[in-house]
Amino acid sequence: MGQGGSPVEGLDRPDQQRGLRDSRSNGKSANRHRTSRMGLTGNTTVIFMKFSLRNIIGLWLVLLVPAANAEPVDLPQPEAGDTCPVCGMFVAKYPEWVATVLYRDGHAHHFDGAKDLFKYLLDLPRWASGHQVENIQSIGVTEYYGLTLVDARKAWYVIGSDVLGPMGHELVPLETREDAEEFLRDHKARRIVRYDDIRLDMLMKLDNGDFE
Repeated sequence: MGQGGSPVEGLDRPDQQRGLRDSRSNGKSANRHRTSRMGLTGNTTVIFMKFSLRNIIGLWLVLLVPAANAEPVDLPQPEAGDTCPVCGMFVAKYPEWVATVLYRDGHAHHFDGAKDLFKYLLDLPRWASGHQVENIQSIGVTEYYGLTLVDARKAWYVIGSDVLGPMGHELVPLETREDAEEFLRDHKARRIVRYDDIRLDMLMKLDNGDFE
């Protein structure tokens, strides 16, 4: 593909500027169950009770601790002449999709979507010979609703939606799990994935409209 070319023309994001979302709270209730066991000795009963209590406390801690949100990151903005190292397109033309890798030496690579960003990260010798993953300082993706650059490692990604990016079907980045779930419902998407879930074969399938 030549530089500056785009397989998707006339992209429209009518809902990209949303107002503040109403706060939500999900009320939860728990039922208490009493368990009795016949034939247990006193010591065994005490051990069983301690074990059960420990499991219950551990479960509640998992449920009560909220999933980490993707925090904003301060990264260089692409200039007019910066092209995506994967597809060759001019990145600054698509500010709502920009993704950026910043190296410790101050060098940055910019991308026109999270999909090309992950193709780059998962095959670095091909796209950035001489660069090493361990030298990456920060990775940012533009989250869909607020259009802010957030930490790519903590973002939530939605696959299989009716929203297309400059390179077609995309990994649409969201800041929170709640945002991702809302986006999935509103845009008829298939699933939500995290940073460590993304594989190269997944990205190849995404190019072909295969969301499994």
